[in-house]
Amino acid sequence: MSRLWDAGGDLDPEVLQYTAGDDPVLDRELMPWDIRATRAHARMLRSLGHLSEDEWVALDGALQEALRDFQDGTWDITPEDEDGHTALENRLVARIGDPGKAVHLGRSRNDQVLAALRLWLMDRLEALGQAADQVAEALEEWGARQGPVPMPGYTHGQRAMPQDVALWTGGWAAEVRDDAEAIRLARRRAAQNPLGSAAGYGVPGLPLDREMTTRELGFDRPQEPVTAVQISRGKAEAEALFQATLLARDLGRLAGEVCLFATAEYGFLRLPEDLTTGSSMMPQKRNPDVFERVRGRAAEALAALQEVLMIAWGLPSGYHRDLQGIKAPLFRGLHGVLASARVMARVIPRLSFDEDRLREAAADPALQATARVLDLVRTQGLPFREAYRRVKGGQSPIDRSQPPGGPAETPTEPTPGKDPSV
Repeated sequence: MSRLWDAGGDLDPEVLQYTAGDDPVLDRELMPWDIRATRAHARMLRSLGHLSEDEWVALDGALQEALRDFQDGTWDITPEDEDGHTALENRLVARIGDPGKAVHLGRSRNDQVLAALRLWLMDRLEALGQAADQVAEALEEWGARQGPVPMPGYTHGQRAMPQDVALWTGGWAAEVRDDAEAIRLARRRAAQNPLGSAAGYGVPGLPLDREMTTRELGFDRPQEPVTAVQISRGKAEAEALFQATLLARDLGRLAGEVCLFATAEYGFLRLPEDLTTGSSMMPQKRNPDVFERVRGRAAEALAALQEVLMIAWGLPSGYHRDLQGIKAPLFRGLHGVLASARVMARVIPRLSFDEDRLREAAADPALQATARVLDLVRTQGLPFREAYRRVKGGQSPIDRSQPPGGPAETPTEPTPGKDPSV
């Protein structure tokens, strides 16, 4: 088995297995993008005369065949390949001979993997933004369906002020839409083309058309200077995970509130049976497992973000094998948030509030306390603090025999052992 880095000599098999790690599995995620970037690179080499027309035609056909075979499962990366890049190049050489050996001209595995990773990342960010928009749409439709129904608003877990369903769903929808916008903006760093930077210092003496591969692959610009490419490793990934973590946090908090409102103590929500699971011991129970998983998986995104940040922490410039470790948490983190967003978009349209229970809870007179304070300020011209004091003391009805400041208080002796200022 020929490997891209092989320059002769044997490598200890245990060292090889350790350094390759999970790349044969993880690179399955990147293979379609690696093929796409390889095709753009080969087209660029042909345009500059480094490949003949016949070589380009052979390469193009072999790359498209590889993509088809990979997608239908008839070709895969094996542990012996070490990584996807070796697997792809060995396949090309086996299929078409010398043109397969020429395709790596002007490339290193460093810019090759980063090109595939960034193409994958831009695609995942768009998918995640779309999924977040679907969650927001589901919440807005819920608000439109049950919007005018009153419900209590809470602070510190206590009933505080009145709201209605539209206000509750609208708040969550607005934040999830804000998450979607920020997720799409996170493509800025990912949209820089690393191809042509090779191992981090360009390809001296070999002119390359980086603008061509930038256009072909849908990047915004080539990353310059070439030395910045390896220094930037992990930053686009961390930015994507940061924004995904904020979405995961919002989805988790929303899911947690659904769990709370579905308890017998609240009784605001009735969960459809097919969205819940049973208990192995208690026959009366139905459990909101899907919402609990969404709440719990928010921690996975944060853990992945921290892992990616720390892998590149303190590394000097240039490439280091440490950076290989970014792929696993990046894939795990973004896949987890995308799965949570998609399942929330699926289940939210199935949810509805128990309107009778909401109206009963919203009828609590205590929820109107602040409104009574504001009414005194508006209708009687009282200072806010005076109105607040009267409502808090149960003095909402105005005693017009008293002066505007209220009745004079009779001084009292302080209670023994008690600080009179308290």
